[in-house]
This record gives sequence, structure tokens and C-alpha cells, in this order.
Amino acid sequence: MRRVQTFVRREGRVTAAQARALEELLPHWSWPQGCAAPAEAFGREAPTVLEIGFGAGENLLAQAQAQPERNFIGLEVHRPGVGQLLHRAAQAGLTNLRVCTQDALEFLQQRLPEASVDRIQVWFPDPWPKKRHHKRRIIQRAHLDHFARVLRPGGELLAATDWADYAEWMREHLEAHPALENVHGAGQTAPRCAERILTRFEARGLRLGHSVADYAYRRR
Repeated sequence: MRRVQTFVRREGRVTAAQARALEELLPHWSWPQGCAAPAEAFGREAPTVLEIGFGAGENLLAQAQAQPERNFIGLEVHRPGVGQLLHRAAQAGLTNLRVCTQDALEFLQQRLPEASVDRIQVWFPDPWPKKRHHKRRIIQRAHLDHFARVLRPGGELLAATDWADYAEWMREHLEAHPALENVHGAGQTAPRCAERILTRFEARGLRLGHSVADYAYRRR
């Protein structure tokens, strides 16, 4: 049976600069075909951060620039955002970033070995607000099984949303997973992650009166 997708490709116009970045830069920064582990993809052993759905890449770019001692993997299916990140990564001369446009769940299952990632970041995923679409939400038991498999023991899973219904959904599913424990105590939200910059997307939500819920869990 076909697996339910957690995304749809709502692509706007791809600018000339983004199209050029996709054509010329993606081969350089993409996750290498056949790579079996982050150490192979980056050519070094280093703490590895995986961001699922990086949007326009503002957070991922800022983190990779500020933390050259870490490896960063960004997953995003929307081509304009990928092109924008690649253009800025090239300007910054980053060497600690790899990008993949594959479905995140397929990437987790097919590309990453067990216990190979130190942190997974899922910030402001699509809330899929209609009840009939809740099965598409990225945070749920079957998907968390894949997250837990690739996280090292003690590794972090950080999530955030500005959609109140999804915040409660996240809490219920994260608390129920046997491989994860809440860093701040059962059922508690987390302080805002200091590494997460205020993006245009989050700022817009705050202007609209949305409250942001952060969660931090640790791989048992």
C-alpha cells in the first residue's frame, strides 16, 4: 500500500537565482548517493544535527555558520527554499552542510543507520489542521519510531509549533513513546531553543497572536 505523505509540494515561483542554485550547487551540497552514514557523507566524525522541513533554511544556515564543529543535514521537498539555502550556503562557504530533497521518512529509513544522529529538529511542521488530515502529521507514533532508531542514546528531539491543537497532539504522542523522555519533566513544554533564530514564518505567527510551544525529548 502507498504510504501516506506528510507533505504536499506547494511550490511558488522559483526565481532565476534559486533555479541556478538547484542546478549548479545542489550536486555539491546534496547527500551523496550510496552514503551509509554521516561520517562518510561529511568526511569526518562530528556531532550531527538533522533538521526536517527547513523551509527557507534560515535556522539551518545560522546554525551551520555558528557551529562549524557540528555536521548539519537539512531535509526539504520544496525547491524554492532549497535553492535559497544553497545560494546562501555557497556565499558563506559552508563545508558542514548536506541537503536532501527526499521525503524525510524515506531518508530516515533508507539513508541513515541506527544511532547515527545526535539531534533531530522539527520546527513548525505543517499542522494539517483538518481532522481527516491528521494522519499526515509528521509527529506521530509510527514516525517517532524512525526518529528514535537513528538517534544516539542521549540524543535530542526538538520540536516546536505555533498551532495550539498540534501542540497538544505533539505532547500526547511524544509523551507516549517508550524510547523518549521529556527533558523538562513529564508533560512539560521546553524553553525556546536558544539556537533557533526568529524566522519570518515564526514572526508572522507571533504577529497574528499565535503562541509557540517548544518540546525537548531525549533518546533513552
